Amino acid sequence: MPDAPAATRRLPGRLTAPQPGWTTQADVVIIGSGIAGLTAALRLREHVGTVLVVTKDVLNAGSTQWAQGGIAAALGPEDTPEEHEVDTLVAGAGACDRDAVRVLVTEGPDAVHELIALGTNFDLDAAGELSLTREGGHHRDRIAHAGGDATGAEIQRALIAAIEAAPDIEVIQHALAVDLLLDEDGGVAGVTLHVIGEGVRDGVGAVHCRAVVLASGGLGQVFSQTTNPAVSTGDGLAIALRAGATLRDLEFVQFHPTVMYLGPDSRGQQPLISEAVRGEGAFLVDHEGDRLMPGVHPLADLAPRDVVAKAIMKRMLETGQPHMWLDARHLGAAFWEKRFPTILATARSHGLDPVTQLIPVAPACHYASGGVRTDLDGRTDLPGLYATGEVACSGVHGANRLASNSLLEGLVFSRRIAAVLPGELRPWSDPVADHRTAGLVTGAVRRELQETMTSRVGVLRSADGLAEATALLDKLGGHAAEQVDQDSWETTNLLTIGAALADAAALREETRGSHWRDDFPERDDERWAGHFDVSMADGVTTVTFHPAPATDTDLSATGGSA
Repeated sequence: MPDAPAATRRLPGRLTAPQPGWTTQADVVIIGSGIAGLTAALRLREHVGTVLVVTKDVLNAGSTQWAQGGIAAALGPEDTPEEHEVDTLVAGAGACDRDAVRVLVTEGPDAVHELIALGTNFDLDAAGELSLTREGGHHRDRIAHAGGDATGAEIQRALIAAIEAAPDIEVIQHALAVDLLLDEDGGVAGVTLHVIGEGVRDGVGAVHCRAVVLASGGLGQVFSQTTNPAVSTGDGLAIALRAGATLRDLEFVQFHPTVMYLGPDSRGQQPLISEAVRGEGAFLVDHEGDRLMPGVHPLADLAPRDVVAKAIMKRMLETGQPHMWLDARHLGAAFWEKRFPTILATARSHGLDPVTQLIPVAPACHYASGGVRTDLDGRTDLPGLYATGEVACSGVHGANRLASNSLLEGLVFSRRIAAVLPGELRPWSDPVADHRTAGLVTGAVRRELQETMTSRVGVLRSADGLAEATALLDKLGGHAAEQVDQDSWETTNLLTIGAALADAAALREETRGSHWRDDFPERDDERWAGHFDVSMADGVTTVTFHPAPATDTDLSATGGSA
């Protein structure tokens, strides 16, 4: 299909912001402090002069901290990278990059062992070996976990301890990245930040640098209910798009099927009930007590996440119920307390005891499989800009991320960036005057934006709903901010990414992986095998389709999610 201009809207080409009141410099700036960002920092410090880590809150406030289930890799004696590769390709519903998946699964085991050497304390079995479990879409027990269900927190702890033991890595906390500074060739020359309470570095400033590594996480706050923390407002995606980088596969947003339902008025970050709970034997039931998944998929309750989310949504629509139930009562109190202490405590804090009660669950936004388009070494198409982790689209997730591949992706591809970036550092260059049109959308429209995305661009999509969403988002974009503040910066980023996501979702007239169109319920490889890329020039976006062969059609494994 030809290039498709997005709706006739003009988004800000850059964010309205005061002139920088301070400047500093570093060879490499890393935006984000989860597993992807801190891994990149620890490895780059040995090979470049100065590394600066920028994080919007404190070091442990990102999504890594909240990862419950674990990290997937072929670590068991009977497992192989080839089997992990097949499971990943099947879950990705034909939209993965096979070379990227092969990199992930072959380099993954060494990367996990390096985490262990760094001091990460994974759970061990009685023989002192890694205790491995299974999650949806996996045909082997290959999920390493820590603290039962606190894997992300343990990894984050170990990485932060290593960062604190490396005084040559500078860290600026409470810093929102506003926009990239570009040189006369259009490459990266720095980044503007807004810092709160860092002494002499307060307010908006500029960091001049030779490269930027985006590791800023996802876009969950685009929707009204998400498992993502409050900092996940798509900032890195919007920064990259405005600067000229390409975003790929934005329509493939994974909705986790088992998020604890807190009521119709609950907003923001919701409690995740890890897929590992189903991996240990929990199962889904409807309000009549009938199981949902047997007969729907060969893996039943451990089917890929898109399959389970769709099954839950279908039964919710059929019955008019706002949620389904997860039954894990048979696991028993002792097992809950040892294997899932974090989830148990969270559920009890909301007045529910999963040892004796059913858990109300409904799908909520969990993970962006798309992001800033990169090659196998994390390079974007903007000179000097690299991306890793959830903000990136490396090609490993395709249309639906396989459970527990996210932590592994950040680990593996940050290592790859650190291997190539030192040899590619660009000369120091001065930023040129930024002639992109500045703008800012008021933070007052955030809730309506999120509710529009959830109701029309959420789990279930249609042409009519997406057209309504586009019209509403365009209308919200006309509400200019009266003052410059972080809420308006974040809301402008959310609107920018939400509009691009809706455009791509409207153009993909099929159902594939986590993209579900009720008006096009079948997967259509003949027309839609390939990728939608979004680019922007001074606030005007263009969506382009790039055909590519489906990457799951010749697999011997069964249980695909197409």
